[in-house]
Amino acid sequence: MSGLTLFIGNQKYSSWSFRPWIALKVKGVAFEQKLMRFDDHPERVDFYTFSDTGTVPALHHGDLRISESLAIVEYLADLHPEKGFWPADMKQRAKARAISAEMSAGFRPLRNECPMNFARNLRGIHVSDGVRANVRRIEQMWDQCLSASGGPFLFGEFSNADAMYAPVVNRLEIYELSSHPVVKAYTAAMQGLPAWQEWEAAGKAEPWIVPEDEA
Repeated sequence: MSGLTLFIGNQKYSSWSFRPWIALKVKGVAFEQKLMRFDDHPERVDFYTFSDTGTVPALHHGDLRISESLAIVEYLADLHPEKGFWPADMKQRAKARAISAEMSAGFRPLRNECPMNFARNLRGIHVSDGVRANVRRIEQMWDQCLSASGGPFLFGEFSNADAMYAPVVNRLEIYELSSHPVVKAYTAAMQGLPAWQEWEAAGKAEPWIVPEDEA
């Protein structure tokens, strides 16, 4: 065991938890998983007891506690340089970090209006111009990255950039937001990962409903 513990939220909804979780799984790094439910149940634990920000995900490694998905996957890259969490090429690594930071800081209309939901049936909804602009930017970005790398993932091999955009794959599909052929091909590659399928099965099996995450 690596000594890593990852605290996550509901697998049906927790997009930020999904990011470091799928990175760890795809890269084959052992970790202990602790699921902390969002809903207000009687045994609910105060998130500040395990997370400095009171949010999930949170990674513990010995006496170190890290919150924020992008910081966690950066730490994993430093901890396991042999695993290729980022592209080996310096310029591609810089590009992967740039689009990962863009995901972490941006796309608020898409994130706010279209929550990740692994138990939702495919069904379009009315979305704002902001969401449509977000989708156009994602289509452009994925097209550029996949055309340059040859795929199947954004920089060829699966990297932290793919982990950061994994919840977007779910969003674009379940709300029927894009028919772009590159989006369809990338979606198929991501959904073909055993790690994706494991998370999806767990999310669908959860009985808990969080109304604000049900668009």
